[in-house]
Amino acid sequence: MRLIGPNGEQIGVVPLLRALEMARDSNNNLVEVSPTAQPPVCRLLDYGKFKYEQTRKEREARKHQKTQALKEMRLTPKIGEHDLGFKTNVIESFLQEGDKVKVTVRFKGRENAHPELGRAVLEEVAKRLGTSGSVERAPLLEGRSMSMILTPTASKIKGPVAPV
Repeated sequence: MRLIGPNGEQIGVVPLLRALEMARDSNNNLVEVSPTAQPPVCRLLDYGKFKYEQTRKEREARKHQKTQALKEMRLTPKIGEHDLGFKTNVIESFLQEGDKVKVTVRFKGRENAHPELGRAVLEEVAKRLGTSGSVERAPLLEGRSMSMILTPTASKIKGPVAPV
């Protein structure tokens, strides 16, 4: 096996028994770094310290990672022009923050007999958003509501945006 020392220096190709003996002499552990390499690569290091450093790096990476939430915006088939514009602006701010948005049209009473009105509202929202978001799931009727899912366009994602 190819052996790497505790400070990262190349020791060379060493038999397993000699590597274990060197690890015992230097109060380190013998850790297999790359088992698929020819010959396999092992390293002399303090395994507890190695695991601690690894978890610290993972924690740091998680801290800088943005999780994508699914926000929901509810509309009605008879929504007014101004209300639709306002809610579209809110949806656009969600998309700019990098979140997915589920736009739902709720039907009440006899509105359920005219799903084409809900579909028209959802298509109007998608048209107004234009380049800010793209439709991930087309409008779909689920019981008494019709919904579609919008995802942010990669080039339009910004940092946190002030509320509208």
